[in-house]
Parts: sequence; C-alpha cells; structure tokens
Amino acid sequence: MNLQRQLLFWLGALLVFIFLLWLLKDILLPFIAGTVLAYLLNPLTDRLERNGMGRGIATLLTVFFFILFFVIVGIVLVPVLGTQLVSFIQKLPGYVTRLQELVVTAENKEWLQHTIGMSIPDIQKSLGDLVGESARWLFSFVQSLWSGGRALISIFSLLVITPVVAFYVLFDWHAMIDKVDSWLPRRHRATIRTLAGQIDTAIAGFLRGQASVCFIMGIYYAAALALVGLNFGLLIGVSTGILTFIPYVGSLSGFLIGMIVATVQFFPSWGPIIAVAVVFIVGQFLEGYVLSPKLVGESVGLHPVWLMFALFAFGYLLGFVGLLIAIPLAAAIGVLLRFAIARYMESPLYTDKPRSR
Repeated sequence: MNLQRQLLFWLGALLVFIFLLWLLKDILLPFIAGTVLAYLLNPLTDRLERNGMGRGIATLLTVFFFILFFVIVGIVLVPVLGTQLVSFIQKLPGYVTRLQELVVTAENKEWLQHTIGMSIPDIQKSLGDLVGESARWLFSFVQSLWSGGRALISIFSLLVITPVVAFYVLFDWHAMIDKVDSWLPRRHRATIRTLAGQIDTAIAGFLRGQASVCFIMGIYYAAALALVGLNFGLLIGVSTGILTFIPYVGSLSGFLIGMIVATVQFFPSWGPIIAVAVVFIVGQFLEGYVLSPKLVGESVGLHPVWLMFALFAFGYLLGFVGLLIAIPLAAAIGVLLRFAIARYMESPLYTDKPRSR
C-alpha cells in the first residue's frame, strides 16, 4: 500500500505539472528560455568563480558576453539570412518547375512511364502535390510554434526578460539546487540523487555537446557552400547547422535542399553538383566520427528516433516552449525508464523468485 500511495502521489504531481504547463504555456517562454540559458552558461560561471571571482561578478560577465555575442551575430547574419530567405521563398516555385523539367526530359519519358506506371502529367502533378503538401505541413508546424508564444507582448519583451531571468537563476543556481536537495525524502535521497545525476549527465552531454556541434557544422557548411558558389549557400549552411541539433535530420535535410538547388543551378555541369555532394559527405563524416564522439559522447542515451519524437510532439503541443523543454524531459524520461526496467528485472515479477526477507 505504501508503494501504491507513492506511485499515486507522483502520478498526481506529474499530471498537475503537465496541466500547469499547458495552462501557462503562453507566458512561460522567456522564463524557460532564461532557465535553459542559465543551465548552458553555468559551467563557465562556475569556472570563473573557482578562479577567485565572486558569483555575482562572474554571473554578470557571463550573461553580458553572451548578450554581446548574440547581438553581434544578429547584426551580421540576420539581415543577410533574411534577404536570402525571402529570395529563396520567391524562387522556390521556379526551382520546382525547373526540377520537374529536368526529371521529365524527352530522353527518359518512356523509361519513367514504364518504371513508375504513371503518365508524365501525373508524375508532374504528383511532384507538385508533394511539394505543396510539404510546404503546408511546414507552415502548419511553424504556425503551431508561433501560436505557442502568441501571448508574449512582443519579441522585445522576450529579449529583455530572458537575460534577466538567466541572470537571477544563474546567480542562485547552487542555492536552488541545495534547497531542492533538502526537500528530498531521506529514505530515497541516495537513489534520487543518483537518478538526478544521470539526468544531468544526459542533458548536459547532449545539450551542450550538440550545441557545439551545431555551431561548428553551421560555420563549415556555410563557408564551404559559399565557396562552391551555391545559391543561398549561407542560408542552407546555417540552417543545416541548426538542424544538426537533431542527429541525421540536419545533414539529410541540408543535403536534399542543397542538391536540389545545385542541380537546378549548375546542370548540365556536373563538377559543382559533385562538389556540393562532397561538402555534405565530408560534413557528415566530421559530425559522425569526429565531433559528436568527442563533444557529445556515447553515454547520453538519447536515441535519434526518441529525440525527434520528443521535439516534434512537444513543439506541436506547446510551441517554442515545447522545443525548449523537449530535450530535458526526453532525457529525464529515458533515465527513469531505464531505472524502472532495471528494477523490474531484479523483481520477483521478472525472475519468478520470491523476494528474500
């Protein structure tokens, strides 16, 4: 009965937490963003503090330099990326039409009809429908992200409140951890601390490590594609670097978009098209065999499929707030599930042996 009461208590607490999260989702974005930022910046602040700097000064310098870096990157990149994005959207229908013309040429009409079993107008219509459906799905997903933060007064309020929240959370980080630790039930304190440590390792290993991978790969793809001369190379490179946060999805998406643009732009010259493909192949090698093992490691325990599901599910339900909490919740759920399975396999329910007294 004691175990049942505990399970009911924690299940009820979880349901209340989810309900409050859903109820307050429209105002949580700057607070959760500030907490996530504080979590990312905490190691640097701790290092400054260990070097003899006061916690307040270390926190102030950390947040200040992050804001300075963010502003510089925004001033330099946002106008260029915005211009390329608008131009890419305007030229997308023309790219689709040109791609259809290249696929359905006079030389391979009969081969396509025989292989696919569809007439040429049907093939063109299917390609158009596929692009249209993809665009509608992407618009719907982005709209759900935007609606998740629609109660914010403005983007300006997000930019102002988030650093303030990050400063105070970062300044009181260790005090908050100690306070929460003092609330733990003494009988299960050691187990909870162990699980919390595993969750922290999973979150830190992925979040901080993958953020570094995204940053490096974004610079690599943007520079390499621009050197090749690919249209919208900077936009495609930066977007691929950001999407690298989801393993395999970023490189695959960037490869498909890059090859489509390269084919439309350079065909029938195969040299630049092959060069674009080589850029993405080398990038995937660097990401998979050099950067990710070094910066992320193998002990994170977040399977790419589980990660993609968590990001899409929480992003769809809670907007941008959902994207911010998806990784921590996915990591926590993964650790708790592994712990529950381990306890189950030690229990009489699995072993068919009575528990010793």
